[in-house]
Amino acid sequence: MRSLIYIACLIVGLIILKIFFLDKKEPSKVEAGKPIITEKGKGGPSMPVQVYVAELSKTENDIFATGSVVANEDVELRPETSGRLTGLYIKEGGYVKKGQLIAKLKDDDIKVRIKRNKLEQELAAQIESRQQKLLDINAISKEEFEIAVNKVKTLQTDLESLQVALAQTEIRAPFDGFIGLKNISVGAYVSPTVIIARLVQTIPAKIDFAVPEKYASKLSTGLKIEFTSTDESNPQIATIIAIESLVDESLRTIKIRAFTPNKGGKLKPGNYLKIKSSLGANKGILIPSEAIIPFIGGKKIYILKDGKAEERTIITGLRSDISVEVLDGLTVGDSIITSAIMSIKKGQSVKAISKIK
Repeated sequence: MRSLIYIACLIVGLIILKIFFLDKKEPSKVEAGKPIITEKGKGGPSMPVQVYVAELSKTENDIFATGSVVANEDVELRPETSGRLTGLYIKEGGYVKKGQLIAKLKDDDIKVRIKRNKLEQELAAQIESRQQKLLDINAISKEEFEIAVNKVKTLQTDLESLQVALAQTEIRAPFDGFIGLKNISVGAYVSPTVIIARLVQTIPAKIDFAVPEKYASKLSTGLKIEFTSTDESNPQIATIIAIESLVDESLRTIKIRAFTPNKGGKLKPGNYLKIKSSLGANKGILIPSEAIIPFIGGKKIYILKDGKAEERTIITGLRSDISVEVLDGLTVGDSIITSAIMSIKKGQSVKAISKIK
């Protein structure tokens, strides 16, 4: 009886083994060269993306740039001749008027030569007068009289030359402005290569900035611009006074110069400024800046068309902090892909999950 039970258990175990382990089929192999078809469709599921529908929008043609303050006048004060510095009449950082004496060189030798010249002129004038009387009675020849006259004229010319040399021992302010830091002291021997100090005129002042060359035709002299400095929150107004005639070949920009009264003299040469120039309003296509991909040949975007990602090369115009104007390459109604643009490939299946404004 016990042996029959053992045999029955053995048979049941063999049946279970056959049902659960031996009857399972090996998975069929995929034929080489054929793609796997998923339930989502051929080539895999579509990538979910956000899109922006292109439409005409009112655009403010504002050009933003950075610039710096430039002195209206700027000069390094140097002596015209060499000599010992006997006087320095400036206060560092002080204000001077045009024509004010800045520095003085030793001039004793020139003054002595001027004094001697004047004495010689007096004697030559007396000789000329006597020669004139003798010529009137034909006691001397006309040639002798002309020699006397020439002596007087020569001495006068020498005096003028000495007076020029004397003036060169004085350094005077060529315009109103502020003196910088002095570089020498009284008693130093100076030459025309030595900079005594720097004189700058900052009231009024100039502003230099650069814009892309494509905007050059839209700017003109007399146009007003707004600017703000790092220590001033309220924008101020300046007027364009000059536009550079050459384009910077390396940066493809053109230099602009504007004029500001700089009342109070708060702006200093070299100050950093933010520039805004308004060119009026018009209608154009604006797209989010994050949708643009720069490449060597220019700029491109991806648009959603027939369930695929299509690549478009575009030409851009003005831009703001969040959007860019598209001048060419887009039409109203195009769906621009704005998310996962670095992961998308040309022709890839994509699906819009949301639209942004």
